[in-house]
Amino acid sequence: MPSSSPTRPIIILTGPTAGGKTALAVELAERLPGGGECVSADSMQVYRGMNIGTATPDEEEQRGIPHHLLNVVDPNAPWTLDDWLRAAERAIDEIRGRGRWPIVAGGTNLYLQALLYGLVEGPPPDPALRDELLAMTKEDLRRKLESCDPDAAARIHPNDIRRAVRVIEYAQGTGEALSEAQVQWEDACRSDMHFIGLIWPTEDINRRINARVGSMMERGLLAEVRDLHERQTLGAQAATAVGYAQLVEHLEGRLTLEEATEQIKIRTRRFAKQQRTWLRRFRSIQSSTWLEPAQESPEDVINKAFTAASEDTLVD
Repeated sequence: MPSSSPTRPIIILTGPTAGGKTALAVELAERLPGGGECVSADSMQVYRGMNIGTATPDEEEQRGIPHHLLNVVDPNAPWTLDDWLRAAERAIDEIRGRGRWPIVAGGTNLYLQALLYGLVEGPPPDPALRDELLAMTKEDLRRKLESCDPDAAARIHPNDIRRAVRVIEYAQGTGEALSEAQVQWEDACRSDMHFIGLIWPTEDINRRINARVGSMMERGLLAEVRDLHERQTLGAQAATAVGYAQLVEHLEGRLTLEEATEQIKIRTRRFAKQQRTWLRRFRSIQSSTWLEPAQESPEDVINKAFTAASEDTLVD
């Protein structure tokens, strides 16, 4: 039976990779009245057997706090944004039904955006159009993107073929630029949540990333990737994960281990930069708190996050 206690807001906790989201989420879950449960918003932590390279929290790191959407599908199984959103909403409802606080923590910003604003409904798939777009040169695809949606073209890297194709498909299927649809859509941010963003200076987060990659290698990331690769269980999406893609190249003889390790650090730092760029898009959220762990003690960060979260209790 659902609890009669006040409805708990969703605590959404994000920031760059290696920024301390998991530890802070667990601290909040322990301290908030009635307790909390964590929901992962990481697109790679959903895969079984990819624990070291995705920094999936182990039992010791979870500290007895229930965690949801970790290790839920095999790495060769399909998994979409829509799959995650449905599973996350179900987990949140169940956590609230127990009178506890749902704490959504992770750095896959598309997941968080979907949770905050919902999904922009796109046109039905057109395989012929997709084949036509994928057959284009990067230069021709770029020109088409710029003509369909110049605002999106300004944000999308020239090498990001997948996102470029999606934007063009949307424009040609609806007659409207996806950027324009998103502006209207983002005006409707859900009100039953509190957003907490962790902000790190580039130099500090890069140092943490380099240290984390070194720790992952020491803990057996290469063996983890070798096992998945030899069993041919890395599906197309899982195989793109930072760390896994580079070590597969090493295992197939295209990179030395030293080169692969350095590439993991570079790609992770690049990913953190993308996350920081995305984080700025959430600045306009009214119910939000922004914390700077590099400038404050861990205890101060925890206390500020706790105060911000606990002050937003909703009444049934």
